[in-house]
Amino acid sequence: MTQAAEQFLASAKTAVADLGEIAAKNMAAFEKLVELNMATAKSAVADSAEQMQAAFAARTPQDLTSAAELVKPMADKATAYGKAVAGIVTEAGAALSKSAEAKFADLQAQALANIDAAMKHAPAGSETAVAAFKSAMTAGQNAFETAQASAKTAVATVEKNFAAATEMATKAAKSGKAK
Repeated sequence: MTQAAEQFLASAKTAVADLGEIAAKNMAAFEKLVELNMATAKSAVADSAEQMQAAFAARTPQDLTSAAELVKPMADKATAYGKAVAGIVTEAGAALSKSAEAKFADLQAQALANIDAAMKHAPAGSETAVAAFKSAMTAGQNAFETAQASAKTAVATVEKNFAAATEMATKAAKSGKAK
């Protein structure tokens, strides 16, 4: 088997392993979401049954008012559910991002090594072109790293804003209970 064919097969094996790893991470996150949804559904059914029992047991309008008070904790539960979903999605995204960054760094290092090896066999007098090519590669790498850092900052900002909005919704729901 030729060296190129061996390299292709090695790359294909690595790609299949990487896809398997990504699929496993996605399935783990999906399982967490399914578990959360099942727990939420069970809780909602139990809460609904409790509310219905309280409504049927009401003998006076005041009893109905106290039965209606059972609905208010649902805002807290909805907020907790939103936080849990956001946590699962954020965790999965971070794991995938970390994996992708590692794979990209490996690929980039491999590409640079291949380019260096090819440049060693460049004809005499092409040193300037080789230096310009390496400079362009470095500039591209720096631009990518800057874009990646900006994307991470944007994601962190969105997460902070989501947390702040969730906190405000929780406070609003609690102040509604106090009334």
